[in-house]
Amino acid sequence: MPRVSRKQADLNREIIVEAASRLLRERGLHGISVVDVMGAAGLTHGGFYGHFDSKEALAKEACTRAFTQSMERWKQKIDASDDNVSARASIIAPYLSAANRDNPGESCPVAAFAGDMCHVTAESGLYQTYTHGLEAFLQILTPLMGADQPEANRQQALVDYSLMVGALTLARATRGDGLSDEILDAARNFLTSPGQSV
Repeated sequence: MPRVSRKQADLNREIIVEAASRLLRERGLHGISVVDVMGAAGLTHGGFYGHFDSKEALAKEACTRAFTQSMERWKQKIDASDDNVSARASIIAPYLSAANRDNPGESCPVAAFAGDMCHVTAESGLYQTYTHGLEAFLQILTPLMGADQPEANRQQALVDYSLMVGALTLARATRGDGLSDEILDAARNFLTSPGQSV
């Protein structure tokens, strides 16, 4: 079998990471195998170790990719907004939507990976990637809180994001039941009500 070029190998690696990023958000770290990832990438599973030392190494890179993509979407929404109030709403409304609930492979890595992070050690590279990504989301959200008090803004961002992630997680856990939509609606309405906005 002929050897693939460096360019093709790099492209294959990108395809693998993208497939893993989506599958990990859909099924969790323990819900996928190397065979699943390579199949989704359209490659044979035998080539996996030519790209990665372990499944955890791939998971770390895929997790980083998921955070980067989600943060870019948030930044685009903020840049397209006129002020902090509309920027905050532009993040909250789609986050707490049925479309986001129903498409975890394209969704928030904080919510998608939270259950897995309960089972990895704090020394794990995956855990470090997750906590770094969570902190980055909070740093994006904090300035949108609007008060001229950085500590108060940070506390409000922690509360808001915790409610967003919790509501999305519960809505996914109850999808197919009316309670799921009720959870999303309640959280979205609370966070975007005039008393809660910036």
